Amino acid sequence: MSSRSRLCATVSAFSLACLLSSGAEAQTALGAISGADTVIVTANANAGEPAIVAQARERLSRTPGAVSVVSAEASQDRLSVGFPDLLRDVPGVLSNKRYGEESRLSIRGSGIDQSYHQRGVLIAQDGVPFADADGFSDFQKVDALGARYIEVYKGGNALRFGGAQLGGAINLVSPTGRTAISPNLLRLEGGSYGTLRGTGAVAREFGNWDVYAAVSGLQADGYRTHSAQSQVRGTVNAGYRFGEEQDVRLILTGADIDQEVPGTLNLSDALTNPTNAGTGVVANRWARDQQIFRASLQSHWRLDDQLVFEGGIYATGTALHHPISIVIDQNTHSQGAFGRLDWTGIIGGLKADLFAGLSYRQGTNNQQLYANTGGVSGFNFGNGHQEASGSDLFAEGRLFVTDELALVAGGSWGHATRDYRDNLNAANNAGKSFDWFSPRVGLLWENADGIQVYANATRSVEPPHYGALVQSPFPGFVPVQAQKAWTGEIGTRGRADALTWDITFYHSSVQNELLSFRAVTGYPATFFNAGDTVHQGIEASLDWELGAGWLTTPLRLRQTYAWSDFRFDRDPVYGSNRMPVVPEHQYRASLKYQHESGVFIEPGLDWRIKSVFVDYANRMTAPGYVLFNVNAGYEVGNGMTLFVDARNLADERYTAEFGAVTDAAVATTNVFFPGESRSVFAGIAYRF
Repeated sequence: MSSRSRLCATVSAFSLACLLSSGAEAQTALGAISGADTVIVTANANAGEPAIVAQARERLSRTPGAVSVVSAEASQDRLSVGFPDLLRDVPGVLSNKRYGEESRLSIRGSGIDQSYHQRGVLIAQDGVPFADADGFSDFQKVDALGARYIEVYKGGNALRFGGAQLGGAINLVSPTGRTAISPNLLRLEGGSYGTLRGTGAVAREFGNWDVYAAVSGLQADGYRTHSAQSQVRGTVNAGYRFGEEQDVRLILTGADIDQEVPGTLNLSDALTNPTNAGTGVVANRWARDQQIFRASLQSHWRLDDQLVFEGGIYATGTALHHPISIVIDQNTHSQGAFGRLDWTGIIGGLKADLFAGLSYRQGTNNQQLYANTGGVSGFNFGNGHQEASGSDLFAEGRLFVTDELALVAGGSWGHATRDYRDNLNAANNAGKSFDWFSPRVGLLWENADGIQVYANATRSVEPPHYGALVQSPFPGFVPVQAQKAWTGEIGTRGRADALTWDITFYHSSVQNELLSFRAVTGYPATFFNAGDTVHQGIEASLDWELGAGWLTTPLRLRQTYAWSDFRFDRDPVYGSNRMPVVPEHQYRASLKYQHESGVFIEPGLDWRIKSVFVDYANRMTAPGYVLFNVNAGYEVGNGMTLFVDARNLADERYTAEFGAVTDAAVATTNVFFPGESRSVFAGIAYRF
């Protein structure tokens, strides 16, 4: 689909929204929502918080570990394209933009090796994974405007989804006809780098029925040469209510995405010539074009006063055309089912609750590989068929031994298979399965004011994906093992007067960590298992209402800090060297003022305090940086808001994102993605 036709589709969506909205009752103006963007989970309600977000926060507050809730209100007054925009205020989540929606996403050092796409964190929407069945994810499939709120479960706290990955899980929860911010939405935004996006959405209730529908179109030239993108996304979410907390819901989403792909640069070029596309990129028309479809049928059903069932079935499909140094064509299909029971009651005279469930996924990937001859598919040198499956059984329960103290125990059992067929050379055919058990224990203390202290210990296991197992020209599967870790964490969260906080310390002892690097002579594969490694750190966030009690509208100071100490543990080659890519210190702060007239302004800074290692040998670093940003706007009234999002005001030259190499003295260091220069975006949103 051309860019012009995409914009036509968006304009049509606006027209449809206007027609459907005629006669609808207006909802509360956007500015009336107070504190709705809070990402710190507390046991007590926030004033003016939307009910759907408050319920999610209360549910996550039962977790004896680090969790966050990010509502749609948190990013509604700025340009949001991917996870770096959506999750910027969640401490411990490292998300840096590469280009378009492509970014790094790492929690507690998960997937630290990934210089493209993502692994190590379960990313899902309404419980349906974005990843293929082998656990490998693609960021382009995620709609930045497609969530009513986002749940972040760090590390072993993702047990509710059966997740056993080091990083945990991120679940985007879709708006419905009953939970959307407003019955109608029209939104237009644009700015630097030729960026233009339009969005239209409607939400309706018809007796027991409710429907939510949205469509958006985006086009952008991109900061760098050969990084333009154009896309159309659409979603329909229809539900039927049989009774209180008894409903069935069908969710359909689709997207048509064309994305040019720039290459990586050396550090000097990234800092002095950042718009350069990279060698051979333009001539060979590097791109990543996809057509995506996702469908799920889900149910939330209260069986009685103590027991609730949630579950569903789903199917996803992706057609990918991906010319880079070679041309990759893939057709990927995945199917799955999940179910979970939540129980609350009394055991031996003590309060207790429990959730237990299962999930199953399977999928196929038919892949063709061609030589890239000027962006056209040349000689066909690869023809493979991949099949993968995964099963998880999981449970976790709390027993309140006192009114304030709960003992927590649980675990998950997992099974995964990988089967590969090479249609050009049967000698490369291979298959492998993985089984594991991940126990979990914890404590959760909460006083009458909702202040919590928690601790837990959890085992994580991550089987390798196909990218690690199938490494041409080596036949069959290379002998890569599953990554395993024991993680302990202790923390506190709560609210007292003008302060709201969430502070966690964690320590992970990792075995067989999955790492990768650009291949050089003498190394057997681009993926390998490291020896023992240690990941430990602090995740802290603090919201402070300055002037509470004497200012009509207090200032909100939001601060987040992450200390990440990731090292090899007596490795025979790297000793106790620090792991590359993840900064040791990262600090973010913003100060928001919102006047009763509707004017708001929020300056902020993003500070990478010191240089970051690029290689495992610790011979090369990428410099730290400070970015200054301002978000401002005006709530006109009648549901209309104008906003401006200005970034990197000092026009800092920096590189936040890069891949890891073994030793910068001998390996290629063309691994850097330049950060974007000074940019300004503006938008108008009309909710009615």
